[in-house]
Amino acid sequence: MKHGLIFDLDGTLVDSLRGICGSVNHALSTAGLPTHPIEAVRGFIGNGARLLIERAASPATGEELYLTLEGAFKTHYDVSWPDGTSPYDEITDMLESLQAAGHPLAVLSNKPHPFTETIVARLFPTITFASVLGQRADIPHKPDPAGALEIAKVFGLDPSACAVIGDSTMDIETAQNAGMTAIAVTWGFQDHPRLIEAKADHFAADPAELMEIIGKL
Repeated sequence: MKHGLIFDLDGTLVDSLRGICGSVNHALSTAGLPTHPIEAVRGFIGNGARLLIERAASPATGEELYLTLEGAFKTHYDVSWPDGTSPYDEITDMLESLQAAGHPLAVLSNKPHPFTETIVARLFPTITFASVLGQRADIPHKPDPAGALEIAKVFGLDPSACAVIGDSTMDIETAQNAGMTAIAVTWGFQDHPRLIEAKADHFAADPAELMEIIGKL
């Protein structure tokens, strides 16, 4: 059977940076805190909304502040995300080709589970994913391997026959913790040197190169 492919969402399948940045800065503005340029927000992304807010609010701290900012961010982003989120170039064609070739496909994100399902359904209507998994109370955040291992069971594959594909060290660590192949994409949010340090098994600079790597698994 073909390798099972588990894709990260933000920074891997979809470019959501503009939408996330807009909502982060909206939340900061409502609290009278300084806003950030888009490249700074790029460095804050990863590990869920709470850590995103903590990084953006720094040096301001406090649990009440974080809860207020996180609520403002989520309320704004829930409505505004379609205006600042779209698939990266050639991603939909790549997914359709992988689907036609018989690869089981899945999405694993640290976004809330219902929101992950909404985004994937709207942006990739032609793709049949075996599993779309976001943050749930019973599934720890990446890089905990629980989500990836649950998806492997859905695939009916041993973890060694699966690959995690993402743009961050968190995705690489998820793959390593789950005993899966780690494929890093360099078009996303995290700098290439950090991906090298995390020791991904493969690196792809664009969807065409990713297809070549997958074809050799």
